[in-house]
Amino acid sequence: MSRNLEPGTTIPDFTLPDENGIEHRLSELQGDNLLVLHLSRGEHCPRERMHHRELLRFHEWSSVAFTELVTIMPNTQHDVFRLKAATGAHWTFLSDEGLETRTHFAIDEYTDIHHDYAVVPHTLILSPGLVIEKVYVGYWFWGRPSNEQLWADLGDVLKRTKADFDPTTPEARATWNALPMAA
Repeated sequence: MSRNLEPGTTIPDFTLPDENGIEHRLSELQGDNLLVLHLSRGEHCPRERMHHRELLRFHEWSSVAFTELVTIMPNTQHDVFRLKAATGAHWTFLSDEGLETRTHFAIDEYTDIHHDYAVVPHTLILSPGLVIEKVYVGYWFWGRPSNEQLWADLGDVLKRTKADFDPTTPEARATWNALPMAA
């Protein structure tokens, strides 16, 4: 059974290399934005390629929506590059060859007898500070979130966490008017 994936908890600030060997901390990739973190099954899986091709459109939206997208794979840097290149993705892919995330979240895919590094895919919606808002379990392809589900989830998080989500409210207007640049 997975662990450490309850909404409201903070995930560790993992530091992992990308396909070029450059180390990245999740908090630095997230900044002050929302983060969609995909914990991938592995490069060997055709469902991963399909899911990542679907995420191409989502990534386009993310660039204008204060949202970051990161994929962590239980593979070598070379295999991470292969999946990223094969799907045409442009967001950050990280290599977790040491299976740090798999171990922390207890998401090893014990049913895959051919790939001992495989992970049960999960997609996490994280608010700033790496706080879990929602978790999708993608063992079955239909358990993975569609772009439309991600859109709705992220809108719900912003509505709850951003005082100016609706800038037409009197409270949002008063906050804006109190800013030095508004005067």
